[in-house]
Amino acid sequence: MELFEKAKMVRLRSHHEKYLLADDDEETVCQDRNGSVMNARWTVEVVKNANVLRFRSCYGKYLTASNMPFLFGMTGKKVLQTLPQRLNSSLEWEPIREGFQVRLKTPYGQYLRANGGVPPWRNSITHDIPHRTATQDWVLWDVDVVQIRVQSSPPRQLPPSQPAVSQVDSTDSDASAKIELVSPNFREEISDESHSSPVKAEGRIIYYNVGKENGDVTDESGGLSFTFRGNGVEELKKKLQEETGLGDILVCSRNPLNGKLYPLRLHLPPNNTEMHVVVVPSSSE
Repeated sequence: MELFEKAKMVRLRSHHEKYLLADDDEETVCQDRNGSVMNARWTVEVVKNANVLRFRSCYGKYLTASNMPFLFGMTGKKVLQTLPQRLNSSLEWEPIREGFQVRLKTPYGQYLRANGGVPPWRNSITHDIPHRTATQDWVLWDVDVVQIRVQSSPPRQLPPSQPAVSQVDSTDSDASAKIELVSPNFREEISDESHSSPVKAEGRIIYYNVGKENGDVTDESGGLSFTFRGNGVEELKKKLQEETGLGDILVCSRNPLNGKLYPLRLHLPPNNTEMHVVVVPSSSE
């Protein structure tokens, strides 16, 4: 579930290196290598008080596990785009993490499966339980986060305004009390001075992508970013673990000469220079 906690829109990439697409007929789904089209983007809806998600296509319809068989006599059932009058369990998918990938389980115990082979199986999508070892990986999906969910912060409460300060001069008991009021203009002048020299924000911009064990990054131009205030690699590693929800990782940078990744070991570049990093499993070579 942590892979989707901050995701507003995602792309799902199958074991065949193809993306889950909503067909133009607005009813069926398929898989295709072109992941740059809008049909490959799915809006994530988190179901409250449940460990399940809904995926909405660019046509406003939900990814649905139907009860219609894909082919008569076969176990696989059709996956469609639907928009029922009432939201039901056929629209809900439980994410089960498998390392850097995820399986999407229906309430009926089946999994979203990207099929291979010859037509009509080729590029089709069903929900099924894989019984053969050769098809075990067909239910594994890579998650590419396209858009991050922005969490709205509660409005900050301002402190109650202080009344004007009054001072009584009582040095002479026979003299009448003397009252001095602080001018409101003086209070405004203090406020103006406090804002006249803004404090320079500290930190650097970190752009990051999540790579596979071999270091491959599908779309390095579409990385995410955050502001990092720190100088140590370990601090950056902990921050990236929070951002990605991953555990045992390496933080790498790409060599501009040969394009290869190398792990960051020492200090980060000085002067808060922005960085582009790739997060890979610690087991990567």
